[in-house]
Amino acid sequence: MLKRVAMCTMVLLAATQTGTAEVKPYPATFQAREVTTDGATIHVRVGGSGPAVLLLHGYGETGDMWEPLAAEMAKDHTVIVPDLRGMGLSSHPEGGYDKKTQAADMEDVLRVLDVKSVDLVTHDIGNMVGFAFAIQHPDQVSRFVLIDAPVPGVGPWEEILKNPLLWHFRFGGPDMERLVAGRERIYLDRFWNDFSADPSRFDEASREHYAAFYALPGAMHSGFAQFAAFDQDALDNQAFLAANGKLKMPVLALGGEKSFGLQMAAVMRFAAENVTEGVIPASGHWIMEENPQATVAAVTEFLK
Repeated sequence: MLKRVAMCTMVLLAATQTGTAEVKPYPATFQAREVTTDGATIHVRVGGSGPAVLLLHGYGETGDMWEPLAAEMAKDHTVIVPDLRGMGLSSHPEGGYDKKTQAADMEDVLRVLDVKSVDLVTHDIGNMVGFAFAIQHPDQVSRFVLIDAPVPGVGPWEEILKNPLLWHFRFGGPDMERLVAGRERIYLDRFWNDFSADPSRFDEASREHYAAFYALPGAMHSGFAQFAAFDQDALDNQAFLAANGKLKMPVLALGGEKSFGLQMAAVMRFAAENVTEGVIPASGHWIMEENPQATVAAVTEFLK
């Protein structure tokens, strides 16, 4: 607990020193919890009541990205928003960044909260963790929304890896950690700029907010480890699909208009039987920053 408090203090101090506002906080009705899993402590926000929905963020952000969607869905859902291990206010263990292990983190979170079934909404690396959870526990996932990122080992994964924009998938290790130490904001700006339809929509306050989290001790090591695990993730997912078959629950595959677009649905049809396609207009990868209104509308309509 003291470690969590210290991390919160460091992030708040960094935001105060920059003199700009933070990302919009969650409504006061949400409560924060710390859930101990096998090897990690997961920071979780919980609010609302009704059927449960689990929101999983990706790299370059934390669970804070989901606030507009969480606030809307809490009107008639129990909304569960963790920080994935190694990111945000969750702990930064040395290992466990394969998505099968992180899916087990989510299983523990739901068990502690006594939640038996969820709708699942995911973005970026959250897609990968969510897929590993859904393919292993299909009886616990009613509907699944994946947003703008491929899944290791699924469909044209090897071709996707050849895209030069995805150079960071193979960037990591001790020397790379030394290169970005103290320069986390420079590194992250590259993603926020290159993967946006309009970089100005990922505003300065949001950049400072997230950069403070990724400057915490161990955070960049954990981030690089997320990508380093992709080869194992691909093997795991191929084994899951061979053993269990495609996902049966309804799937919504959303892509940013200036990012994955309809390719999201094309990829997911390799791994799911019932796929609805969708595109978030006037958006690149960062859908909740670039077009939150359209994203919230598309997700809530599907989950009805």
